[in-house]
Formats: sequence, structure tokens, C-alpha cells
Amino acid sequence: MAASADRFSRLAALRPARMGPSRPADLRVPDQEDAIARLIGAGVARNHFGEHLVLRNWFSTPEFVDPSAIALELLSRTRDAEISRRARAALEDPYKWLFLDTETTGLAGGTGTYAFLIGLAWWDAGALQVEQLFMRDFTEEYSLLHELAARIAERPVLVTFNGKTFDWPLLDSRFTMTRTIPTPRLAAHLDLLHPARAFWKHRLGSVRLVDLERHVLDARRLGWHREDDIASSLIPQYYFDYLRGGSADPLVSVLRHNQMDLRGLAALFGKINTLLASQEAERHGVDSLDLFGLSRFFERRGDSDRAHVACLQALDLGLPAEIRPRARRELALLVKRRGDHTAAAELWLELAADPKDGVLACEQLAIHYERRAKDILRATEFARRGLAKLQRMRTGTRDPYAAARLMRAAEKFLVRINRLEAKAKNKFAKRVAAGLSLSDSSAR
Repeated sequence: MAASADRFSRLAALRPARMGPSRPADLRVPDQEDAIARLIGAGVARNHFGEHLVLRNWFSTPEFVDPSAIALELLSRTRDAEISRRARAALEDPYKWLFLDTETTGLAGGTGTYAFLIGLAWWDAGALQVEQLFMRDFTEEYSLLHELAARIAERPVLVTFNGKTFDWPLLDSRFTMTRTIPTPRLAAHLDLLHPARAFWKHRLGSVRLVDLERHVLDARRLGWHREDDIASSLIPQYYFDYLRGGSADPLVSVLRHNQMDLRGLAALFGKINTLLASQEAERHGVDSLDLFGLSRFFERRGDSDRAHVACLQALDLGLPAEIRPRARRELALLVKRRGDHTAAAELWLELAADPKDGVLACEQLAIHYERRAKDILRATEFARRGLAKLQRMRTGTRDPYAAARLMRAAEKFLVRINRLEAKAKNKFAKRVAAGLSLSDSSAR
């Protein structure tokens, strides 16, 4: 009878967990023999799936950031026209946000990869509450995931750095593989890697979180630094060494690394929020390359007016020689979309001599003079110049794919030139006919 009861209790534990309102689990002091818990200063949390370790800290920096409506709109905008009311309501309440960063047994992902440390953070009392869930062994994964699901049920807006590509797909697969704990439903997911790449890649090259902390966030002012940080590539090995009976000391550095990532993530949102919400007059001190990145981000999100202003600012401040033609091309396209075709044509005229953007400039000028200025001769002139540039580029390349692409572009120019020449002939013929008609009338 006891054996049957035991079997039924184990089956009951396999039922899907109910996601009710969560509260931080009560922690008990670790036993003397639990060396890793005592080493990292963690308590032991228990639920009906088992135990795991929890380490809690509160940090006064970074301070709470009230998200602007503009930032929320741009960061959450997708190809879908509208987001749900549930998502919008959760996004507008920053206390529903959950910053997340994982440390895993592999950096490539896959079904054999475990998240042995899940770092969570949320705004609390004007600053950041950090909670780290650690599993001492793979058998504690269910307990860990159950706790994570409860946190997400309470704060369903996930904020990550490359989390849409790595962290969340990995956790989703781990939830699926349990077959008992449903994958939590997110109201929204803000991944800060993509705006960070847009804003700062031109200036920094690398947009790793550690580089952003050093060159954008001023982490020392916020109260932390990474001089003694560990390399992310070593973290899986440290955990495997610990599982095999090796020293647990390196795991202290792993937890600290995770804490700094969470604090950096929260500070990064504050920086992005400020930049997106800033007006033209408030951008003094912003690097011109960052402004160009901001302009491209606005343009990709469909905000042409803000993109135009930021691009003009970047050009006025001065951009490196290798970036300036690209910025002028972007500005010309933005001006054209605004309907100022004369100003766009002036920009294209400046770009027509550029070896990289000259072909596009010639094409745009051919379109402008044909459709707007009604000057067929100038339109034909620029179409021929564009074709000549393409032919030179095709001669100079050894890449067969590039050559084929250039040939297709040249064929389009030929079609345009033939059409323009036919238009010019028809126009000339009409003038001749009109002249003859006028002379016949005079003779009479």
C-alpha cells in the first residue's frame, strides 16, 4: 500500500504546474555538507519538483528608468500592425518586466544544453532586485524551471540581450523536454541586442555587453567594473569541472559575471530609452556615428521624420570619409520619401561621382529628370552614365555571382535607355510635325 501511494505521489508531481500568483520562495539555510551553497551565499529553495539554490541581492544602481512611450513603441514594433492589449498593458508597466540572462553548459544551444544558472532581475524600490537560480546537479532542473515559470507568470515582459536568438529558445526547449511544466506565455519580449547593434556598431565594432558597459554606459560610475571578470567561453567548463568533483571556487566568479550582465542589461535599457526619447536639441555630446545609427534604426522602424533629423545631425557633426557617402545616400532616400524631390536630386548629383553609390545616384537622377523635371535628355544622360559605371564594375570583378547581378542591373538600364530614346524620338517627331503644320498654315 505504501508503495502504491508513493507511485501515485510521483505521478501527481508530473501534472502540469498551475501558474498562480508567485511570491519569492522561502529559503532555508544550507546544510553544513552543502559546500557550494555556503560558498556562494545562497539559500535552498524547495517546491514539489525538488530543490535548487537561490541567491538574492539588491543593487542601488542602475536606478529605475521609466520607459518613454516612444521607446516602447519603437522597441516593440514588429511586422504586425498591432500588438495585443495584454502586451501593450504589460509593456507600459515596467514593474511587469523581467530582465533575464542565463549561463549554460554550452554556447551553441541544442537539446543537450542546460541552463544551470538563470539570472533574473526586476525593478524594486527604485533600483534592481537580482535573483539567481542555480542547480547543483541536472536533477534539479525541474525545480529550477518551475520557479522560473512562476516568475514569468508574475512579470511576463522579458528583457534580454540576444535572448530571442539564444536564451529564450534554449529555455523553451528545456520546458518542452520536461513534458510537465508548460512553457510560460510571454506578453512581450524586448531584445536589446538589435537596437544596440544599430546605435553603436559603427563606432565600436563590437557590441558585446562588456564593450557597451565600458564605452557607452560608464559602468564605473554605476558602481561596478569587469577587470577581474571571467571569459564567457570558460563558464561551461567551470560547471562541468564542479560536477566532476572539482573546485567550486570558479563558480563564484560565474555568479558575479551573471550579476553584472543583469545590471548591464538594465542600464543599457536606460541608455537606449534616453536616446530614443531625445529631441534634436537634447543630443549634444552624442557621437555623430551614434546619431547615424539612430537614424537608421528610426528608418527601419518606419519613423522617417525622426530618421531624417538624426541623419542631418550626424552629417552636420561630421562623419568619417568611409561613412559619409552612405549617410548622404540614406539622407537622399529619406528626403525623397518626404516628397522633396528637388532637394533629393541635389543630393543625388553630389553622389553621382561616388564609385560605390554612383550607380544608384544615376538611376535616381534618371527617374527624377524623366518623371519630375520632364527633361528626357538629362534623364538619358544619367541612365547612360549609370550603365557605363556598371560595365566598368562588371569588367573589374572576378566573382561570377557579382557579375551576373551587375549584368541584370545593366539590362534594366538598357531598357530604360531604349525607352527614353524612343520618347525623345517621338517628342522630336511631334515637334517636326507641329513645325510643318505651322509652316503650311502660314503659306495659306
